[in-house]
Amino acid sequence: MIPYGIQDITEDDIKEVVKVLRSDFITQGQSVPIFEQKLCNYTGAEYSVVVNSCTSALHIACLALNLGPGDILWTSPITFVASANCALYCGATVDFVDIESDTAMMSVEKLKEKLEWADKKGKLPKIVIPVHFAGQPCDMKEIYALSQQYKFKIIEDAAHAIGAEYQNERVGSCQYSDITVFSFHPVKIITTGEGGAAMTNSILLADKMKILRSHGITRDLGKMHKKHSSLWYYEQIELGFNYRMTDMQAELGSSQLNRLDQYVLRRSDISEYYNEQLKDLAIVSLIQKSNRRSANHLYVIKFENNSHNRDEIYTSLYENGIGVNLHYIPVYRQPYYESKFDQNWLENAEDYYKNAITIPLFPGMSFQQADFIIDKLHDFCSI
Repeated sequence: MIPYGIQDITEDDIKEVVKVLRSDFITQGQSVPIFEQKLCNYTGAEYSVVVNSCTSALHIACLALNLGPGDILWTSPITFVASANCALYCGATVDFVDIESDTAMMSVEKLKEKLEWADKKGKLPKIVIPVHFAGQPCDMKEIYALSQQYKFKIIEDAAHAIGAEYQNERVGSCQYSDITVFSFHPVKIITTGEGGAAMTNSILLADKMKILRSHGITRDLGKMHKKHSSLWYYEQIELGFNYRMTDMQAELGSSQLNRLDQYVLRRSDISEYYNEQLKDLAIVSLIQKSNRRSANHLYVIKFENNSHNRDEIYTSLYENGIGVNLHYIPVYRQPYYESKFDQNWLENAEDYYKNAITIPLFPGMSFQQADFIIDKLHDFCSI
């Protein structure tokens, strides 16, 4: 079976993790702040807060921006459920903005229309989470301009997009957002096993997220409510969580980060090869917009005008050892959300859902494997 994605672990990665295992600290030593600084150096952001998953990063990002009961968060329906769940964790409600049909990312035009309607109804969002789907950045400059007009905060969901660029700035710089979150799950661009990070240029947000990731506890005298001279003294000043990343994970992340650009380049080469070899079929890939460099986390194909039965081709590919997938079922279709989503299903999201398949793409993939997948697509899509 050719997987749709898989981690690449080298001997250098293993050596760095073993060093941690042989050291005095395997949970919260020096490797975590070193990894955080390397992420800042790479992205250009001022602050980094690494955690045990991207879901945790989304949660504490929402809390740091004071999302709570009575508030509304908007995101894309074509995303992993965590992009919406983070609102519910905070007691807020969630709603969805339809996607662009050619990129599967949040449509700026649909966002404008929805904001105009919400402004009249008194239902504006407190936070909007654009999702950099498949590794390509959303049009953040336009979304940021809308945030200034309608006074909402922005969390970039860049779970797919570390290593991507928008207008010559690396995703994670937070030039057009309050916080950007990354995922380091094994199928993502780089991995820490499980893990995530929240990037920001605000020291207030960074400090709040660091408190929240560690039980809400501080030993910083400047943040304590009571004066105390004992070295053992600490205070819980927030209702926090155990969302910490271990030093073992952080060391793996630092080692992987050394190869990030190499991984993105390899993914780009395979994506371009797919584009060339599949152009004669009645399928389209997602459009890459100008002034953006995709991290190419996923390669998604769509059947034009319902030209083929997606489910039949999915099954045929899978039965031939190709690890296809679907990214994603619209969140509002999930049973948990159906009773909470009070609008009609979204047109572009529904069209995407009926016609999309994710085919394998990962740095260790060979062009021989790509040719096998291409040949099978020609066999099944030319019928």
